[in-house]
Amino acid sequence: MSTNRPTGRRAALTAAVAALVLAAPGGAVTAASAEPAHFASVTMRVLTQADEHNQADVTFSQRMIPHHRQAIVMAQMARSHDSSPEVKALAERIQKAQAPEIRLMTGWLRAWGETVPRGMGSMQDMAGMGRDDDGATSMPGMMHRTQVTDLDRASGRAFDTMFLTMMIEHHEGAIDMAKSELRHGSYGPTKDLAADIIRSQTAEIAQMRAMLEAR
Repeated sequence: MSTNRPTGRRAALTAAVAALVLAAPGGAVTAASAEPAHFASVTMRVLTQADEHNQADVTFSQRMIPHHRQAIVMAQMARSHDSSPEVKALAERIQKAQAPEIRLMTGWLRAWGETVPRGMGSMQDMAGMGRDDDGATSMPGMMHRTQVTDLDRASGRAFDTMFLTMMIEHHEGAIDMAKSELRHGSYGPTKDLAADIIRSQTAEIAQMRAMLEAR
């Protein structure tokens, strides 16, 4: 994929990137505080930055979105299952961290004119997982549909143990993808997110391992 987009694409990207400006690292402003000329200049700067991406940035975002969605579905189970307060608190923190990251990556893909992955945001979406040709389960750390179903059927101590064990593997897969983005990506904000994922999820893995050992 070429890292440069035709000039004519800029007009089509403006609406999507105008929203991205509000959240993009290094370009955060508020619509209320920005003067029209200043807002336009910042928008064009972010549009220019949006052109400075490569296929690795696109692949990272397109794969990490469903990966995060599955983690959120797993985390939501902790609220409806007889899990411990510690696991519930961890699950809530995972959900609160990853939902905004999904929105951020979605904004990038739209600004780049790339496809945003659909599905994987519910147990119903996961019902189609598990075929040999299923690209979703080929991602590092992605749980097979039967694993997620088994987790949904568990409760109490068994749920906690299964959740922690599966989430450690899930986080390790996300870290692998983030490390690949750092090596091969070119878009600064995407690489910053990858670095954040590595830091936060490495810390959560250490916490989850300690929780398992204490059981």
